[in-house]
Amino acid sequence: MNSESLYQFSTLTVILLLLAFYGGTYLMTLGIRKKNEDADAFMVSNHRVGFGMGAASMTATWIWAASFYAAATSGYTYGVSGPIHYGLWGALMILFIYPFGRRFRKLAPNAHTLGELIHARHGSSSQLILALSNVLGSVISLMVNFTAAGALVSVLSPLSFQAGVIIAGFGVLLYTLWSGFRASVMTDFAQLVALMAIAIVIIPAVFFAMGGPSELVAGLDNLTSEQANLFSMDAILYQGAPFFVAVLAYAIGNQTISQRLFAVNESHIKPTFITATIGYGAIVIGLGMIGLMALTLGVEPMGGDMNNLIPQMVSGYLPPLFIALFFILVIGSLSSTADSDLSALSAIMMADVYGKNIARGKADPKRMLLVGRLTMIVATAVGIVFASFSLDILVMLVFVGALWGAIVFPVIASCFWNRVTNQAFTTSVLVAMVLFCLARFELLPMSGASGLFFEVLASIGGGVIIGLMVFGFLGRIAGFIAAALALVAMLVFATDFLRDYTVLLASLTAYGASTLVCVVMSLMSRQEDFDFATIGERVGDYDTHEPSVQEGDVATARPAV
Repeated sequence: MNSESLYQFSTLTVILLLLAFYGGTYLMTLGIRKKNEDADAFMVSNHRVGFGMGAASMTATWIWAASFYAAATSGYTYGVSGPIHYGLWGALMILFIYPFGRRFRKLAPNAHTLGELIHARHGSSSQLILALSNVLGSVISLMVNFTAAGALVSVLSPLSFQAGVIIAGFGVLLYTLWSGFRASVMTDFAQLVALMAIAIVIIPAVFFAMGGPSELVAGLDNLTSEQANLFSMDAILYQGAPFFVAVLAYAIGNQTISQRLFAVNESHIKPTFITATIGYGAIVIGLGMIGLMALTLGVEPMGGDMNNLIPQMVSGYLPPLFIALFFILVIGSLSSTADSDLSALSAIMMADVYGKNIARGKADPKRMLLVGRLTMIVATAVGIVFASFSLDILVMLVFVGALWGAIVFPVIASCFWNRVTNQAFTTSVLVAMVLFCLARFELLPMSGASGLFFEVLASIGGGVIIGLMVFGFLGRIAGFIAAALALVAMLVFATDFLRDYTVLLASLTAYGASTLVCVVMSLMSRQEDFDFATIGERVGDYDTHEPSVQEGDVATARPAV
């Protein structure tokens, strides 16, 4: 299949499709617009989102550009096990915030961001570190989604990549700017319905247009032995393991997930997260199979750019009606995450930066709304500019996930262990980020004593990850036992081996270093043990709400902060 055989829409057709999507989405949000919008609704829908909307929003938000493009890249690069590694670990990122999310909501039921909880626990420095990491992650996510939109438009129409990026950026801003998170949740539901159509219609259509099972089996000869192996070590060490390491990092570090945790009615947290986990895994593994199909056919990505793979496959094998449907569906999925990123960024700037630091707890809700909307405008402009560089999506994902790994243990420990101090939190994260960069970019030789040093830290990190996962669902004793066993196994098998896998080594180092520094400094501190009951007293809503009923839940009035 070559570029000459690809179907392209006319410029006018693509513009009409984009106008129809973004115009229709904007009209949907008009029904929830208020003349006098309040800050709490703008950030977390007053903590009253029900199960159906919550699960749909969680799933649609987590299925983003990477779910299409990086999942297909994984299938194309690593063969039969690639889609499973991508979809399974991505789904677990949603699931593993649930046990810790219950604790976050118990400590601060009226919080808007995880940073507010950390501010009440430690103060400004720890909160701003968390906020900065969330801002970095959301900006990168925004950039990735705009990049994917540009790639889609450039492949399926005469319009340039940059034109696609700009249209997507302004289209998302159009319907999110006024109502913020409430607009994001409402449109997510409609966009999820569209996403499900991809799994049900588009993927089988591509599969049978390629020739069906017989062609797929015949094309297996194009795979290397590693690509044909369901338990490929290359796929595990280069793809599966780094994504497994990133599971907790994305669960704790991603404000789009935390925001929905604080927005969903507390009684609906468990079913919301379980439903979103299953929905995400099923859809994304299916999307990754398109990359595997391309591999079996010997398809070469246009211009050597993996971001072109999915639109290239669809436009090369499907009739115009299906291509138009695919175009709208992908734009919808990218937009559902981009609007979540804008909402997350606005909440961080409103609550973490303005509310807790500039206004010092005496925030004016109207001024908060202005801060939130200005943040969305600036973030959209930044995302458009950086998206124009067309960076590799998979590389960006692994990088930000590893950086988030530095904050996982300090955040979780701060919510369960009353000995953790602000100094321990701040120092551990900074040390971990420095060591992560040294390992990730090989600024020190990964051999001899320095290689062994990083492998020991990485082994500690491996034990921490397994221990925290088990702790979340089975409790403290089981967590400690699992961590100890994992640490021993890592020390035995990782020594003089892990240094050859830089991405995995650096990611594990971030966990290990932050944990070691945080624990040692906290144990050495003479500071009084923290009273967790004070967190709920320090974190509350910014507006006064009258009692109302929404989605079957009775909402009680909350005092303004």
